[in-house]
Amino acid sequence: MPAMRLFRHYENLPSDVRGAAVAVGNFDGVHLGHRAVIGEAGRIARANGLPWVVLTFEPHPRTLFFPDDPPFRLTPADVKARVISTLGPDALVIVPFDRTFSQLSARAFVEAVIVRGLAARHVICGHDFAFGHHRKGTPELLLWLGDELGFGFTCVQEVRDGDSETYSSTRIRAALRAGDIATCTRLMGRPFEIEGVVESGDQRGRSIGFPTANIGLGSYVRPAKGVYAVRAARADSPVPAWIDGIANIGRRPTFDGDEVLLEAHLFDCQPDLYGCTLRVQLIAFLRHERKFEGIEALKRQIETDVVAARRVLTGAAVDFAPARTGST
Repeated sequence: MPAMRLFRHYENLPSDVRGAAVAVGNFDGVHLGHRAVIGEAGRIARANGLPWVVLTFEPHPRTLFFPDDPPFRLTPADVKARVISTLGPDALVIVPFDRTFSQLSARAFVEAVIVRGLAARHVICGHDFAFGHHRKGTPELLLWLGDELGFGFTCVQEVRDGDSETYSSTRIRAALRAGDIATCTRLMGRPFEIEGVVESGDQRGRSIGFPTANIGLGSYVRPAKGVYAVRAARADSPVPAWIDGIANIGRRPTFDGDEVLLEAHLFDCQPDLYGCTLRVQLIAFLRHERKFEGIEALKRQIETDVVAARRVLTGAAVDFAPARTGST
């Protein structure tokens, strides 16, 4: 399968990207609901001999409009692009979302991006997609404009899980904040990952026999503070070699820390990871973060955590409920 091509602009696209079936949305998390939209675009593209394109926006509009909000991203830009690439589209077009772009009316957005920029033959979005100045654009407007401007349109209806609840990024963020990793994994269709550059730490973990790879959380939503069973791999590996481990997400209260970090201890190996970009999957939540009376108490608890994590990871398997989809 040819590699997905990435464009960080929508103007002057090559001819073999224009005239596509285009899935459009923010797609933060690329969860099972998002996959239904992107997959429907792929089905339409292949059935009609069209390129298969995904159109998204960066930074996330919420970052522009609410810059003081707490971090909320499930998949920062590069991670989102990597996950989308695994779904098989021919191209990903990332529209730079800035103040000027946000002032475009819904019609102007369609004319500039969908029609002149991509020359889209068919547009696919989710039922709740909103676009244009003040989010006045709706799927119904895309249907009407498609009739007027010459492109087909499909709205993918709500995608629901086995509990008949809609897949959504909001639900996933709530699950992460509650430490409900099972629900998060089920909604995303894969483990939630935190990816970042391994930073030099204070070596306290190494001094007690549990060296850690430390990663800042950046724009990621903050999961519940505590200890997790994890799997980790270098991000630059074409085929990830996942290594089991445990990780603490929090402020290290035993050492009076103040910055929220992810500190991952990998089992049965001590690779030199400083300066490397590491992917860390959260597999299970083990316990909440707490302050210990001293180093020895902390060390005993980590030993217990390692045993618990090994047990979880040995039998870790996820049984996903089938998604129910519909299109109009």
